[in-house]
Amino acid sequence: MDEHLIPLSLQIQLVRIERRVPEYEWTTQKVFHLLNFLVNGVRSVVFVLRQKMQQIRPEILQHVLLDLPGLAFFTTHALLVLFWAEIYYQARAISTDGLRPCYYAINGVVYAIQVVIWLLLWWKPVRAVVILSKIFFTGVSLFAALGFLFHGGRLFIMLQRFPVESKGRRKKLLEVGYVTGICFSCFLVRCIMMCFNAFDKVANLDLYYLKEATSQERNDAISPNPLTSDL
Repeated sequence: MDEHLIPLSLQIQLVRIERRVPEYEWTTQKVFHLLNFLVNGVRSVVFVLRQKMQQIRPEILQHVLLDLPGLAFFTTHALLVLFWAEIYYQARAISTDGLRPCYYAINGVVYAIQVVIWLLLWWKPVRAVVILSKIFFTGVSLFAALGFLFHGGRLFIMLQRFPVESKGRRKKLLEVGYVTGICFSCFLVRCIMMCFNAFDKVANLDLYYLKEATSQERNDAISPNPLTSDL
């Protein structure tokens, strides 16, 4: 049930922001919450229908449906990094004109590379291409982790230099620090696990295969040993 509550809570937060500042149209904060809602909604659907997705043919569609939420997750949190970078640049009186084009360019390159990998999987679905796909996601996760560490850490250090007498400023400082640490840690752990997953089948992160392996182990434990069952 938890995977369904996350999109619901994000939708509630989006409605609260819209009601609080209706005079602004689509701010970066609103877009971030909307993308978070869509990403987590799709991920929850994929989680529920994971077993049925094994029946989808051609098999390349399975890879597309499983990889897209991860790409969208990167795009969503890269938007948060962009938001923090804009705040930092504006506070330093530095032009922010190049930030959004850079954000779009990075996402365009990431999606273009992923499309090429999908085409390779469609043309020649061998293990080497699957490993390449996982290594690519490893690199994307590492890039996101470094983005949070650099821009989030830089914004946190800058906010520390401002007086934090008011409760609101102190709260924002802690918020940036916590989110930076959590997101950096999550993307870094994902990077490490994807790296293990690429070269070790035992470290498979797919819940479907983990469930199948657990069921197989349970069946092996229950079934009698043919060498001793007649004793």
